[in-house]
Amino acid sequence: MYVYKYPRAALTVDTIVIAEQDNKRYILLIKRGNEPFKNKWAIPGGFIEMNKTLEEACKRELYEETGLRVKQMIQFKTYDAIDRDPRHRTISVVYYTILKQIQTVIGNDDALQADWFPVYNLPDLAFDHKQIIEEFLSFMV
Repeated sequence: MYVYKYPRAALTVDTIVIAEQDNKRYILLIKRGNEPFKNKWAIPGGFIEMNKTLEEACKRELYEETGLRVKQMIQFKTYDAIDRDPRHRTISVVYYTILKQIQTVIGNDDALQADWFPVYNLPDLAFDHKQIIEEFLSFMV
């Protein structure tokens, strides 16, 4: 369907989900089941589908990887560092949502596990997700 003379960057979405509970903030992360960064934690996300909006892609990826459904996502920022994904040139648009409390999640699809982490006590993260989370937390203040 699409044929281009020049290479094109891949477009992905990443999803920050924050839950506020007991006066603390938690972030939803998934443990990656595939390379690159297999077994590392990451924010949920993935590649877009050609017939869907970015917000729809966020909601779909979030549901596929964690079982969590949300009504609305808000666009935060775009990340486009040349080497952010070792597979190829990838640009990611990051969306977020804030929940009133932690919800039950489960690792699905290409996520081995899904879990909530205190925002200031994160595991080692894949890609540039540490930078993304730090910038988002600064934005929230």
